[in-house]
Amino acid sequence: MNAEKIVGSGLLDICEKVEAGERLTFEDGVRLYETPDLTAVGYMANLVRERKHGARAYWVRNQHINYTNICNKFCKFCSFYAKKGGPDPYEMSLDEVRQALRRYKQMPITEVHMVGGINPRLPYEYYMDLVRAVKDERPEVHVKAFTAVEIVEIARVGKTTVEGALKDLMAAGLDALPGGGIEVLSPRVHMELFDRKIGGDEWKEIARAAAKLGLTQYATLLYGHIETVGERVDHLVQMRELQDETKHFLCMTPLSFHPEGTDLEEVPHPSGDCDLRNIAVCRLMLDNFDHIKSFWIMNSAAVTQIALWYGADDCDGTVLEYEITYADDAPRTKAQTLTVANMRHMIEEAGRVPVERDSHYNEIVRADEEPKKRELIPLPVAGQA
Repeated sequence: MNAEKIVGSGLLDICEKVEAGERLTFEDGVRLYETPDLTAVGYMANLVRERKHGARAYWVRNQHINYTNICNKFCKFCSFYAKKGGPDPYEMSLDEVRQALRRYKQMPITEVHMVGGINPRLPYEYYMDLVRAVKDERPEVHVKAFTAVEIVEIARVGKTTVEGALKDLMAAGLDALPGGGIEVLSPRVHMELFDRKIGGDEWKEIARAAAKLGLTQYATLLYGHIETVGERVDHLVQMRELQDETKHFLCMTPLSFHPEGTDLEEVPHPSGDCDLRNIAVCRLMLDNFDHIKSFWIMNSAAVTQIALWYGADDCDGTVLEYEITYADDAPRTKAQTLTVANMRHMIEEAGRVPVERDSHYNEIVRADEEPKKRELIPLPVAGQA
């Protein structure tokens, strides 16, 4: 079976680059978004995915803590922050954070993911104490906390530099930064949707500061709102260039925009095609990122199963409470969870091999479990009969 039969003549030149491991251009990325042949794009993304990871599909036992929804940025795409007719305002005390952690004390959690709104009332030590509280309650966990926007706020209230704030947070126990805060590296989108937040250049400077100090970081792309195809591709090219420079990003997570409860409620939800295409194009464009994540809460468990054949090798985790977005037909409850059994079944049903991981993608094998053989499910490869 040759490549042209699979991807068609219109994408053959891109497929040949993918097979040869060559870097794709901005123009290639635009064509991948604009072609009607999603299957061809997914096929090429799967070639890269299986080259890197075989049949493995990673997941982590994690807990999310959103410590406050009070925010002074008023982003038009956000349904999380407290506002009239929206969620009631809250800020978690340290005791409440400890209680949230103790609720799942019996579960062997590997990672705590902690982000919140930009609440100007919170003092510098609050953020240090947040991290210390997690480490006190769960000394073994990896603490992934505070987007670049939060880091700027923490430095401001502490009257210190970004580097100084990061050093203090690391001394308290911070292990990594999550990827949010910039959404799309586009000055136009920034001005229209989140002009009170830091811009792309400052976001990248914070990433460089984190890399210099040895902090790992995650990357995201928020898609499906007002961004153009060209802005998506430019975001990926800029992230790729930054990774060439810093080499500290662990994973890219394309995030599906949910308009309900935001100032953009008239924007239609991203389709399954859009979800899968963004995952696949991220896999194809970001040749220097080892991992591409399908975040099942935002694009559904069903789409995540398909995404494991469209470039994604990571399903995120069990999550244990999440407040940033909600299922369309669900009450606004914090409980958005997959059990360990659910996660494994979801991956196995999709024809992949579930691999529990730590936050650096090292495999975890529990004492009461046996590792499964990592057998690759064969697919037709271009050039083979």
